[in-house]
Amino acid sequence: MIPNLIFRKETEFELCDYNNPSHCESLCNLLNLYMADPMGNYPQHDKKQNKKLVSDMKKHPTSMTLFILSENKPIGIVNAFMNYSTFRLKPFINIHDVFIMPAFRGSGLSRRLISKIKEIARDNDCCKVTLEVRHDNIPAQRCYASEGFKDDIPPMYYWENIL
Repeated sequence: MIPNLIFRKETEFELCDYNNPSHCESLCNLLNLYMADPMGNYPQHDKKQNKKLVSDMKKHPTSMTLFILSENKPIGIVNAFMNYSTFRLKPFINIHDVFIMPAFRGSGLSRRLISKIKEIARDNDCCKVTLEVRHDNIPAQRCYASEGFKDDIPPMYYWENIL
């Protein structure tokens, strides 16, 4: 986890402690559910890959995982990473994964997770929060737009080069 990250503790949100086995199990379970979801569309991790994920997140100097809870159990997740804007001379947060368990969708929980990440960004003097979204994930696009996200000006493309 990011050293000295400012986080206002609330009962409905919890930052993942990568040293807590229960948190790590929730991280892996929720990510695997996301990967199996049509919007994830990726093979789930096996036990060895889950162990590597936790180890890698723990070692990565700017990783953060935020859970949203129902009855003190994680039902949604955001995985994000702190980065740095060389133009604005400030840090920023890039959201990599957003997932809510299907049984809890449609009640604004993604919006609440995104709002909490924006609060964390403001509390840590970040200049922006970025994310990527699939072109066919209309519910996610609506959620992000309702939280103030929009295309960059000028618009940017998300490109990749698989190695």
